[in-house]
Amino acid sequence: MNTLQIGRAGELLVQYKLLKFGIDSSALTTDSGIDLVAYSTRIKEARTIQVKANEKAKPGGGLGSLALDWWLRIDSPADFVAIACLDSNEAWLFTHKEFSEAAQQSSNGRVHFYMYIEDSVKTKKKALKSQFNEFLLENRVSELL
Repeated sequence: MNTLQIGRAGELLVQYKLLKFGIDSSALTTDSGIDLVAYSTRIKEARTIQVKANEKAKPGGGLGSLALDWWLRIDSPADFVAIACLDSNEAWLFTHKEFSEAAQQSSNGRVHFYMYIEDSVKTKKKALKSQFNEFLLENRVSELL
């Protein structure tokens, strides 16, 4: 798949997961930093979501332990950031602030967030996939939407 297909598949994965919780969403037709608009009948409001996707984990730094990573513009206008991994069908949901605070790196107006797949990886910062289970979309959707 090319990067456009990976991105669109990530959006569809997030939409599918939201719909399973009764939350309608729609993709925007232009790239304005917002990929989806989701409407929750519980809170009676629409929320915007920026989706970032990975096809699969890759070696960190090209040679290291397997990791997933996503970049986000600091000035992203979306209410929420959803990150997705296509090969595991997983998606995580953060507020924009939570994502920026959890990101391990920042440069040139963007933040870089990553998580290692294996719990055996030694890290100085919170960076293991298991450490972000609370942000799995299934665990956040009723709180945020």
